[in-house]
Amino acid sequence: MKRSIALALVALVLLAGCAGPLQTAASDDESTGSTISVSATGSASADPDLAVVRVSVEATADGANEARTQVAQGVESVRSALADAGVPEANVTTTTFGISPVYNYSRGEREVVGYRAVHSLAIETGPDRAGEMIDLTVGAGATTVEGVRFTLSDDRRAELRATALERAMDSARTDAETIATAADLSVTGVREASTSAEFVPYPATRLEDAAGGGETVIQPAPVTVTATVQVTYTAA
Repeated sequence: MKRSIALALVALVLLAGCAGPLQTAASDDESTGSTISVSATGSASADPDLAVVRVSVEATADGANEARTQVAQGVESVRSALADAGVPEANVTTTTFGISPVYNYSRGEREVVGYRAVHSLAIETGPDRAGEMIDLTVGAGATTVEGVRFTLSDDRRAELRATALERAMDSARTDAETIATAADLSVTGVREASTSAEFVPYPATRLEDAAGGGETVIQPAPVTVTATVQVTYTAA
């Protein structure tokens, strides 16, 4: 007479230095046989190989065209400085452009007192040049530094995700075998498997001024890619 089996695993360390819950289940069905379902997560980390620096040139003037002209001159100066620094034109793209009226409400009604124009750029560069790009663009006319995002190139991200998936599957197999042993069973194969992945593109950063130079120095932390798998094993 076949037995009905119900097991629960409390917790399993799935990431290096981190603890995460593991959901498992074992069942015995007359048509499918015994199965063990496991959820596991793996991760892989690497230093970022891409930085995206976002800056803006803003100007306010009496007329819309005057504001636009001032911004255009500032952006041209920024682009020229980037080109002189060896940044390819394809690595500098517009993310935002706009012209809007500036209002004064002090007299109890809305009064147009000028126009504000803004042109924002995204600059792709190596992580080691992020601080240099900030100093260079601000010196050339950028009025706002919106931030720096450290991330991974597509190829490097794919490599890390593959490693994270392998580690998740290794953890899942180990857990399934542990459960099977406790239930006096053996894992015989994989019935089905699915995955989801989470990419964390914003590592912590540390900003400082270079000693004596006054340059902006940014130290990014590693980027981590995680992958979660749900696997159902057959057991006998």
